[in-house]
Amino acid sequence: MAIEQRQPQGLVDILDKILDKGLVVAGDIKVSLANVELLTIQLRLVICSIDKAEAIGINWWRSDRFYSGEAKGISAGEYDALKRRIADLEQQMSVQRAPQRRPEPRKGR
Repeated sequence: MAIEQRQPQGLVDILDKILDKGLVVAGDIKVSLANVELLTIQLRLVICSIDKAEAIGINWWRSDRFYSGEAKGISAGEYDALKRRIADLEQQMSVQRAPQRRPEPRKGR
């Protein structure tokens, strides 16, 4: 009976399998001190191809303005309005800042 030798898999082969089948990592991290829970981190990570994600019902990037092709920049009018608003806020901030006097140095007792 011949023993079959396995070829070492390269990074490309491993990534191909992960993206084809998918990988789910889930875990909870809890930090407690004297039986008082201070911090809880819930981690849910899914790694897969776009085709696999759509097959399992994950397609958040289609509705996300940043990732979809439907992202539109702001109009020139909106841009000008924002610039005016920033200028107004900067003016209000400069008015509120009163010049501070430096305290006179103390002389001996």
